[in-house]
Amino acid sequence: MEWRLFDVDHQKADWVSIHEKICQLLIPVCTSLPSLTSEERKHRVEQLVKRQKYIIDLTSSTAQKFIFDGKHEKALPAALHALRFSTKVYGSSSVQLVPAYILLAEACIGVGNLQQASNYLSQAQWIVLRSPDCSSAFQHRLHRSFGLLYAADGNFDQALYHLANDIYLASSAFGLKSVEASGGYFHMANVFFCQNKMDIANSLYAEVTDIWHTFLVKSVQTQEQIHKLRAEKSPFTEDKEVEVSEDTMTEAQQAEAIQVLNAVLDIREKAPKQQPEETARVLHALAMLYYLFMDLSKAYEIGMKAFDLLKQLPQQESLEAIGYLLKLIDSQPSCTK
Repeated sequence: MEWRLFDVDHQKADWVSIHEKICQLLIPVCTSLPSLTSEERKHRVEQLVKRQKYIIDLTSSTAQKFIFDGKHEKALPAALHALRFSTKVYGSSSVQLVPAYILLAEACIGVGNLQQASNYLSQAQWIVLRSPDCSSAFQHRLHRSFGLLYAADGNFDQALYHLANDIYLASSAFGLKSVEASGGYFHMANVFFCQNKMDIANSLYAEVTDIWHTFLVKSVQTQEQIHKLRAEKSPFTEDKEVEVSEDTMTEAQQAEAIQVLNAVLDIREKAPKQQPEETARVLHALAMLYYLFMDLSKAYEIGMKAFDLLKQLPQQESLEAIGYLLKLIDSQPSCTK
């Protein structure tokens, strides 16, 4: 397999997107082992594998973030590095290579190279078929990528088939209302949107919004608890006692949430038939998301937009929740409106 990037532009993209991050990590990985005792060599190999696994995690998360950000060309070099080091650590036919192949495929779909994406997915599928114990977590991502490929090619029936399998497997692995399952609902909604089946699409977009809204409410509550514990912490309290319950979003999850919720908001705001309650719910979710990022001015702006929209409706149960969020935002010392 050819690992090199093929032209000057790709080499530049390689450096900008990932190589800067892993340059220093590559030095010991690419250095040959000196003459060592067997025990020293064993320890050195263990450290080398640990470093390579760290590079896999870093390159994979970077590639995923670029994909969610819509920067598919930048995702390709990072995904190639992920595949390269996954092959070194696990071998060429290991199920651990599937995530890297999926990232490469989705990056190729993003740049319009559907044939190359199909090749990567075929390779991942071959590995999965030869691994009967392959987890649902891997399989659902493979079905999602096939769904995206078929949707990009206009084969909506096949896209829906794979996205349905994605949702089923993700729900089995992570739960029916998990953010991992929400991606399948979102992409399925997009397919129905393209088919002008708006009732189904709107129902699925509402499901996506509810999943993220629930997740973000819990995330805000967790952050409040952490802030409260830190404020009450005595000088004799260990830091780990405060940090133990912290459950932060990954960079990839943050990028996914921004992409998905802004896409749903755009659809809601441009819809011929307005659904203000649904629009306000998306706005509330986005306000919570930006609050968690500590982008306070944006969180306050979006939160006020949701608050003003809900004030015009006869049923105003959600006003209290959004009002409380606005108070939280306003209580932050760096909040500028």
